[in-house]
Amino acid sequence: MVPDVSTGSDTLGLINYLFGKGRRDEHTDPHIVAAWDMADAPDPGRNPNATYTHLARRLDHHVDLRTRELGGKKPPKHVWHCPVRTAPGDRYLTDTEWAEVARRIVAATGIAPEGDDQACRWIAVRHADDHIHILATTVRADGRRPRTNRDGWRAQKECRRIEAEFGLRQLKSGDLTAPKTPTGAERAKAERLGQEQVAREWLRERAYEVAAAVRGIDDYFTVLSSLGIQVKPRISAETGEVDGYSLAAPGDTIFFGGSKLAPDLSYTRLCERLPTQDVPDRPQQVTDPAEPWRRTETALRTARTVLDSGDDAVAQGQLDAFADTLHNLARKTPGPHQAELQVAARAFNRTRRSAIWADRQAATELSQAARELTYSANIPGGLAIALIFTALHLARAAAHWHAQRGHEQQAAAAEEAFPHLKETYRQTAEPHLADLTQRAPRPQTVQGFEAAVRQAVPDHADRILTDPAWPALATTLAMAESAGHNAQRLLAEVAASRELDTAERPAEVLTWRITAQPNKRAQAARRRSTRSTAPVTPTRQPTHTTASEQITERRRRR
Repeated sequence: MVPDVSTGSDTLGLINYLFGKGRRDEHTDPHIVAAWDMADAPDPGRNPNATYTHLARRLDHHVDLRTRELGGKKPPKHVWHCPVRTAPGDRYLTDTEWAEVARRIVAATGIAPEGDDQACRWIAVRHADDHIHILATTVRADGRRPRTNRDGWRAQKECRRIEAEFGLRQLKSGDLTAPKTPTGAERAKAERLGQEQVAREWLRERAYEVAAAVRGIDDYFTVLSSLGIQVKPRISAETGEVDGYSLAAPGDTIFFGGSKLAPDLSYTRLCERLPTQDVPDRPQQVTDPAEPWRRTETALRTARTVLDSGDDAVAQGQLDAFADTLHNLARKTPGPHQAELQVAARAFNRTRRSAIWADRQAATELSQAARELTYSANIPGGLAIALIFTALHLARAAAHWHAQRGHEQQAAAAEEAFPHLKETYRQTAEPHLADLTQRAPRPQTVQGFEAAVRQAVPDHADRILTDPAWPALATTLAMAESAGHNAQRLLAEVAASRELDTAERPAEVLTWRITAQPNKRAQAARRRSTRSTAPVTPTRQPTHTTASEQITERRRRR
């Protein structure tokens, strides 16, 4: 059950909408199911003699009295509006049940506390099977305004109780961090134009994707413009500098401020995440093209460890950077798996907004690695899968971390992202592991690796060697030895990097941890190449000295 509180100043206009046909003739049988006084509230939906104007006058009675007291000036925002909608799949509610819902909502929000004969006037109108609209005028009979602070939160809290008592779907409580949902007019416009997404949602997704990849705030606006998005900076009258911005879809005339797309897309929040000046590109060097992928995988494993550290601000900063990483990973994974990763990244966005302040400076390593990933070469195969595998487990850990702190919306967002990451991993890992299994080394070599496993990780050796992924791990160990690693030492290192007790398939886990390790021989070759191509520093030409000068110099050195 979802309430949505808003305020306005036009009682008659809202009544016209509630009892009218709707924007697309979707309203059926509009009528009042509850009111401050059913006998005193004329119902245009049931009484042919009742008019919209008559109902508006009855609702505005206390408002008009207060207006006269104020010398003709109406109280601001005196119309309180709260649609309440059941979730998809919920059972049908009768008018009597909706009446009870309405009375409990107005009591919980302070509009009409139970037993208060001086409370505001209100009505609840039903014009569809799945929702009602509660309309109230926020001036009490005693002339005071009601105490409606945090009314949206209180309405949600009451809805959670109603869901439990009525046997409805239990939704997550809001925490005021959600982005603004599209209005009915926005949805109608998108439907009229044949667009799958409303402009607000489309702009939000593009803004998140660009912010995750760019190196600076100026670059952010440049890239958005290159996508055809209209960018309108807001210039401060006091400083003459940019202090906000708004975006519009290509060819559209409706602009949305950054904070209206999502709280963390405001100009202030973006400046916290991005430098105010573009960061110059690093000088080109002969480096391993896989290095950005390894750096990102390592940073994700560090983030997983941070979640257990007890420092909530640092952990929230890591999750913020992880959200950017998912967007960039989706961009760098073309093909059939890209759509799943994009859905995961969009779902995970909500986890970055919670009541906990995010220490982004502590997540600099992951943030930089994620951005370098955007500009790196595509690396298909094991290393990319290892990165997806680490991201998969970090998403699950993020859901658990948020749930422990009562962040229901954020935990649900991480859980929503998890199955998409899991499906991406399954699609990419299964053929790769099968290929590794087929290329298993000869039996003598495998026996040597079995001995290495028993020496390096004796507590988990039996589980590793009976894991269906053991042949793939044996092949991975052979490849690691070819890259300059010692199998036993490497196994001990990667096993110690994080516990294996909770791993259902420890051999599979170790396969990806080893895959993410650098090729030592390739690194050494690149270092030699770098030294051989380095500019030679000019040396001083020797000078001619006499024999006596040479003898004097030797005595001085003694």
